[in-house]
Amino acid sequence: MTKYIVQGGHPLFGEVRISGAKNAAVAIIPAALLVDGVCRIENIPQISDVTALLKILEQLGANVRFLNRSDVEIDCRHIATTQVSQELAHKIRASYYLIGALLGRFGEAEVSMPGGCNFGGVRPIDQHVKGFAAMGAEVREGDFICAKASGDRMKGANVYLDVVSVGATMNIMMAAALADGTTVIENAAKEPHIVDLANFLNSMGANIKGAGTDTIRIFGVDKLHGGTYAIIPDQIEAGTYMAAVAACGGQVLVRGIIPKHMDCITAKLQECGVEVEEQDDAFVIHLKSSCFSPFTAIGFTDADVTLEDNFFHMTDGEEMCVRLDKKDIRNGEILDAADLTQQMEILTLA
Repeated sequence: MTKYIVQGGHPLFGEVRISGAKNAAVAIIPAALLVDGVCRIENIPQISDVTALLKILEQLGANVRFLNRSDVEIDCRHIATTQVSQELAHKIRASYYLIGALLGRFGEAEVSMPGGCNFGGVRPIDQHVKGFAAMGAEVREGDFICAKASGDRMKGANVYLDVVSVGATMNIMMAAALADGTTVIENAAKEPHIVDLANFLNSMGANIKGAGTDTIRIFGVDKLHGGTYAIIPDQIEAGTYMAAVAACGGQVLVRGIIPKHMDCITAKLQECGVEVEEQDDAFVIHLKSSCFSPFTAIGFTDADVTLEDNFFHMTDGEEMCVRLDKKDIRNGEILDAADLTQQMEILTLA
């Protein structure tokens, strides 16, 4: 197991370039299965989930060729099977995106239940299944999820999500891209990576409208062609560096971002006394050591906030409130998990 030892108590200085968005990449890579041609995907993050997904595509029969550390060419014109390796699928949460992509292109899919991290406990896929069923697929759940479209092609349908779900929104979008007719997703999630997936599919010939709003319309087309697409920067990675400066002080240049995607955390950090200077596709984050003040973090809706197994983390789609105590949490003071738990009050927003 890799171990990181961090010697704290020092302000941060320097610059960092943000990599491609993980939450976009893990959907866009499976979406390459929908493309009848060679697609070049740029700005792919170098993470284990991406490595696993590319290996899965190769096992299915795709030709995967790395052009450099962050750009890859994927050719899915010769897919030989729609059965996904259980060993690889168990390693990642995002393996369920393969269901929507395979259903959309080939009308059938067999994928083992997703694995990956245990943050937030079990993440149900009932909304994914609801969408596939509405579009005419028969879905059987067990150790594997087996899905088959009626008549070998998905049918357009109206799908209302009972809860806002990023995964279900993206999965249904992929299943609908090549469907017969129009699919409408209501109560859809609106995160930047959903817009990025829609933009990727549209650049390959899909016809998707409304991504980024709560109603998405997918007009099914007969075929997607090859092309080139660059994944958006990872706003969560960028926000982590910004928060690190707020915690430690110093000045850091964060390059390769989309400022609009950072509005939520930027506003909160500025309320705390952090200086944020926008420079085209970069931010300069600056904090004097004595300026940080505690705050109530409201508005982070891309994840839910829970304390479980001594981790402070977030889950999909639920809006929560985290209030930090008035005690100092800055400038090298060391807090263990118990201390941190005592200094947080978790309030569910009504």
